[in-house]
Amino acid sequence: MLGVFVNVATVFIGSLVGLLLKKGIPDKVTGALMAGIGLCTIYIGISGALNGENTLVLILSMAIGTIIGTLLDIDGQLNRLAAYVESKFKQENGQVTVVEGFVTASLLFCVGAMTIVGSLQAGLTGDCEMLFTKATLDLISSCVLAASLGIGVMLSDIFVFVFQGGLVLLARVIAPFLTDYAIHEMTCAGSVLIIALGLNLIGVTKIKVANYLPVLLIPPILCMFM
Repeated sequence: MLGVFVNVATVFIGSLVGLLLKKGIPDKVTGALMAGIGLCTIYIGISGALNGENTLVLILSMAIGTIIGTLLDIDGQLNRLAAYVESKFKQENGQVTVVEGFVTASLLFCVGAMTIVGSLQAGLTGDCEMLFTKATLDLISSCVLAASLGIGVMLSDIFVFVFQGGLVLLARVIAPFLTDYAIHEMTCAGSVLIIALGLNLIGVTKIKVANYLPVLLIPPILCMFM
């Protein structure tokens, strides 16, 4: 779990630095920075989506996961849980909510082959080198994200700990199901959600991305049969 703790620490430190820097950044610059982050997010999503090998897995995962997430109203639940924090930290221009920052950062930090493979390596062999590398990248990313998206980025540390820690602890159980094929399809599905996040950030759409989070759980299951 050492790699996970280091990654959590770097996200927290990076977010803290970003929040402190944000206070001295004019709203005009913050708005431009957020648009830039949105464009980069779309690029990251497109790059990851190209890793997919089976479009049918993506379509079925999206359909099944969306139904589950919408029925559970994950977006509504997160908004209610974040209501108090948001009343304290929401940006004055109302462009970014705590939940939006939380979901955006959580997906960017946790969706990708480096997260999955690194966590499995740490759990199976104790090798944390890949997680240490990821932690360094996340230190920089969290600083930039927090400067534009606010306190929600720091709160994503909770998701990073639960997601990566869960993969490390369950590595021996889930490793047989997370083949290269499954990892590619899981990365593809998550990257499509990242594209949606980017479109939200530049103001093109208002997709409730949190309701699509169950989509990430479906590809490994479908890959066993397709």
